[in-house]
Amino acid sequence: MSDRASVARSDEASDEALLDKVQRQTLRYFWEFAHPVSRLARERSNRAFGYGAETVTTGGSGFGVMALIVGVVRGWIGRAEAARHLDRLTAFLEAAERHHGVFPHFMNGETGATIPFMRRDDGGDLVETSFLIGGLLCARQFFDAATPEEQGVRDRIERISDTVDWAWHARGETDALFWHWSPNHGWAMNHRIRGWNECLITYVLAAGSRTHAIDPACYHQGWTQSPTFLNGRTLHDIVLPLGPPSGGPLFFTHYSFMGLDPRGLSDRYADYWRQNTAHALINHRHCLANPHGYEGYGPACWGLTASDSVKGYSAHSPDNDLGVITPTAALGSMPYTSEASLAALRFFDGAMGGRLWGEYGLHDAFSPQHGWIAESHLAIDQAPIVVMIENFRNGLIWDLFMTIPEVEAGLERLDFKRSSAISV
Repeated sequence: MSDRASVARSDEASDEALLDKVQRQTLRYFWEFAHPVSRLARERSNRAFGYGAETVTTGGSGFGVMALIVGVVRGWIGRAEAARHLDRLTAFLEAAERHHGVFPHFMNGETGATIPFMRRDDGGDLVETSFLIGGLLCARQFFDAATPEEQGVRDRIERISDTVDWAWHARGETDALFWHWSPNHGWAMNHRIRGWNECLITYVLAAGSRTHAIDPACYHQGWTQSPTFLNGRTLHDIVLPLGPPSGGPLFFTHYSFMGLDPRGLSDRYADYWRQNTAHALINHRHCLANPHGYEGYGPACWGLTASDSVKGYSAHSPDNDLGVITPTAALGSMPYTSEASLAALRFFDGAMGGRLWGEYGLHDAFSPQHGWIAESHLAIDQAPIVVMIENFRNGLIWDLFMTIPEVEAGLERLDFKRSSAISV
């Protein structure tokens, strides 16, 4: 063997070990740190913004279910243990407070009561519910054994999913789905779900529902009719098909696409592999260009997305660059920017004197410019690290998710096309 080949194999083995390390450590958030009563994912690991250990997150829990499947396949969690975990989780959800079948953004992990997200957002959150239902349907596909426990989990997931009244959130119209409904304030939030952002999966599941499907016109007359839907600009020599001027935070490429497989996926508006790759590359190149001159930015120190920040919480992006790097941004983009994302992982491993590592993986965010490291881990940031790295490694969740009948039906009704998958 040549010296060069030996070094290449050694580097590959080192990268594989590091991928295992970050996935396995991050998975602990959804396994060991899950709420002891509901087994749902806590919103964050620290007390902040008035939320503490009692607060569980709907969307983060759905993402966490996908992460648990990765743990089972990797052999880090026993299948029977995971099934028991989901048995408790789904039993809790079935008894929890819902609003026309739609879950709130946050719940009390012991009682299932709604915890208001903001003053008038104290009822159903359709987007967070779609993230939860996506994760549960993925589990229904995976836990397919004939055992009473796995059968019970599947039956409960179907009842929960079929109860979600997606059509209620269309308000009898075809110009969009609405994000929120409150038993106290009705439709006062009046927030139409328009693109381009993280919400594509909401329309796919709403269109594919077995019991409360929406008219596909909601997608074509609502989701796509936004000033920030079509883009077409060239940034850093890359054409960005959809989204805000500079792409927006990188969670746009993660949340819907933890399950939806963008390889070969297109509709009349975009090719979604091209969209997500362009978005991630633009984010990387912005950090390379570093127009604000922030300390630390470079080829391996990059990634802007929503996270805790030096002052509160912020949706970091090229248009809102505060000098804060969020590890999930680069790591969750690994299918699209594998070399740059692996370089970032190697950097994060030893960055800030090795202090980025915490009990549940890498801390939520850090800033060399400000000498700051977040105290927190957040469910919605931790899960994409586990799931999207696995999609990079073998397409596990993508392959599983795209077999869900409701997803297949939703994509067909919205006139999506699937061509031969792009290998990652």
